Amino acid sequence: MAGPVYHFLRQADVVFSIGSSLTKHGMATNIPAGKTLIHATNDERDLNKNYAADYPILGHAKLVLRQFIDAIKDLGPQRRVNGDSAAEVLEAKEAWLREWMSKLTSSEVPITPYRVIWEFMQTVNPRDAIITHDSGSPRDQLVPFYRATVPRSYIGWGKSHALGTGLGLIIGAKLAAPEKFCVNFMGDAAFGMTGLDFETAVRCGIPITTVVFNNSAMAIERHALVVSHERYRTRDIGGHYADLGRAMGGYAERVEKPDDIAAALQRARRANEDGQAVLLEFITSEEIAFSHRRAL
Repeated sequence: MAGPVYHFLRQADVVFSIGSSLTKHGMATNIPAGKTLIHATNDERDLNKNYAADYPILGHAKLVLRQFIDAIKDLGPQRRVNGDSAAEVLEAKEAWLREWMSKLTSSEVPITPYRVIWEFMQTVNPRDAIITHDSGSPRDQLVPFYRATVPRSYIGWGKSHALGTGLGLIIGAKLAAPEKFCVNFMGDAAFGMTGLDFETAVRCGIPITTVVFNNSAMAIERHALVVSHERYRTRDIGGHYADLGRAMGGYAERVEKPDDIAAALQRARRANEDGQAVLLEFITSEEIAFSHRRAL
């Protein structure tokens, strides 16, 4: 969870949720008790399912938001302007980023995934891209920091699918928007589930970029695999995925140094523009630091 969300979710008097099921889950952020809850969704089954809504609204998100905007306009300018709140949002964001900047710009080797995500954000205009992540570590590392600035530029699926889903999603995204730089972020465990589907992109001429964080481990599952790992080394995985990408006919690179990240991303984009599917394998650390994971 991004720092400002954590900050304001604790302090808010009113929580306005739109387009969310508000399903309670071990990987989802809980809404603290004592909040006035406005819950707008297009699925009646989600209303009052896990949280009692003070103001349940059943409707299409776009239409509901338009009515809210019109209603706020009717209140007049004296009720709409709150410069103190805007400044507090900015302050919370800047303070949180300062806490994470050492990770985002780290020169450590093996590379921290946060450095890859940061370099991607500095190198690629989100208006030109569609990105998605896999479940597990890549999701929890990318979601707080990546900023999508236009509709349909980010495919977020949170807790709803298993490892490997992102590769198929980004192939579909490229078919729907061939002019976009379409990138999925996945771990080596996710690649073990569906990585050979990269061959589908090669064979069908679908020029996507797959980013693989290879840390040779199921890092996020440490707490769940203690006994099995002691007995059977269940968390130990690995391989040379760039070699596999080349063997399947794609363009591939293995990146081990932080200073090489941006150039590799730029080469991947050019290769996509030339019609090649790309696999970038980044050798990363077992990064287990997360921004307010499972907080509140």
